[in-house]
Amino acid sequence: MGDGIFLLIPILFPMIAGLVILAIGHRIARQIYVGTVLVLNTITVFLISFLTEVSSFTLWKFSGSLSVMFRFDGTGKLFACLISTIWTVACIYAFEYMKHEGKEKRYFAFAVMSLGVLMGLSMAGNLMTLYMFYEFMTLITVPLVIHSQGRDALKAGLKYLGYSVLGAGLTLIGFFFLNFYGTGTAFSEGGVLDLAKIAGNENALLAIFLVMMIGFGCKAGLMPLQAWLPTAHPVAPAPASAVLSGIITKAGILGMIRVTFYVFNPDFLRGTWAQLTIVILALATVFVGSMLAYKEQLLKKRLAYSTVSQVSYVIFGIMILSPQGLSGALLQVIFHAISKNALFLSVGAIIYKTGHIYVKDLKGIGKKMPIVMWCFTIASLSLIGIPPTGGFVAKWDLALGALSPDYGGVLGYIGPAVLLVSALLTAGYLLPIIRDAFYPGKDFDYETLEKTEANAYMTAPLILLCIAVAGLGMFPMGLQQVISGITGAVM
Repeated sequence: MGDGIFLLIPILFPMIAGLVILAIGHRIARQIYVGTVLVLNTITVFLISFLTEVSSFTLWKFSGSLSVMFRFDGTGKLFACLISTIWTVACIYAFEYMKHEGKEKRYFAFAVMSLGVLMGLSMAGNLMTLYMFYEFMTLITVPLVIHSQGRDALKAGLKYLGYSVLGAGLTLIGFFFLNFYGTGTAFSEGGVLDLAKIAGNENALLAIFLVMMIGFGCKAGLMPLQAWLPTAHPVAPAPASAVLSGIITKAGILGMIRVTFYVFNPDFLRGTWAQLTIVILALATVFVGSMLAYKEQLLKKRLAYSTVSQVSYVIFGIMILSPQGLSGALLQVIFHAISKNALFLSVGAIIYKTGHIYVKDLKGIGKKMPIVMWCFTIASLSLIGIPPTGGFVAKWDLALGALSPDYGGVLGYIGPAVLLVSALLTAGYLLPIIRDAFYPGKDFDYETLEKTEANAYMTAPLILLCIAVAGLGMFPMGLQQVISGITGAVM
């Protein structure tokens, strides 16, 4: 099995621990247990990431080309550390919030088990393992979407399941073809295509690539398979909405990175119609998502449409196929995950304390819940891309990557223009909320104003996320160094 067997610890530990939660009836005991499991798992992930180089091992071999294989490289480490950290913060927040939703035992059981599956996805070493954990992730996160078990939640869960299975099915089609055209299915920097086999079949391979990217793009909210996202987010509990938007969408991004840089090859894809098609779809999704968010009045749905737009920034950065474009994409993965979790958790605190779910009802909320709204403000500035927040750093790299000679072409100039328009629209649908929250106008009833700030379980995670998005934005050099190691390995 190899020396990398220790990679199973962050995968199996949460999955087994999640089952144990179902037997813990006392709320405080359950919270202590869940918090301990999540913190220990996060520490384990970071220790493995910092103390080992690229680690891999094969758990189970079906045949010559089919195996369950794990490989913990730079990309996997980045995603695993991000996911485990954000997941822990969101679950701690949920200790208080889920009192509002009920069925806490079931929620935390599936939430903790989902983390183990996401660790398996991050550490997948070949297409089969990636596909297996990708499908498992969908099945085990459906209960988070349908938690309330209301009619709308069940419909949203069915839609989420249907779209996700369709997207995964498209990636499976590609897996069959690549099993023939590749030298193997294990991920490798520079790709695994067999140049002798693909000679004369380049267009067929590009079609396979396009199908797989659309399949993984479904989870990332890429048009035309994005409709599940604005349906699922509003009905799920706020902590689940936060991780669906900030983390689960990134599972699709991870799949796209693996296919582009570890199965295919940037040189094979650069300048092709397949690259152009995905770039156009990404830019269209950026614009359409921003427009729909601008028009939407239901707050959680506005943030969901925002995710549709913002995650496609990442897809655009990937498909630039330049080191700086990929660097911007990975930075956007990190800062979108942090800021969007902060936004959804802020909205959850507002819903928990006031019951308000529409934008029009938030006038003066900054006077009632100043800590929550300041966190909402900082996260919004990052999402828009205003310095010194992390969102600015990511979007700067994306723009420079698009304008670099590595990409070129007309879309190299159109891309940054679309991103700029999207940033203006993002400001248009977030800044008025902040303005009305802190400056509600003369008609606001200040005499009956009562502060209803959320407790420490909810505000402490928000503050930590905002410190991260601002601190890493002002001092991004460490992150950029880690990411340059990833981009240097694949290009």
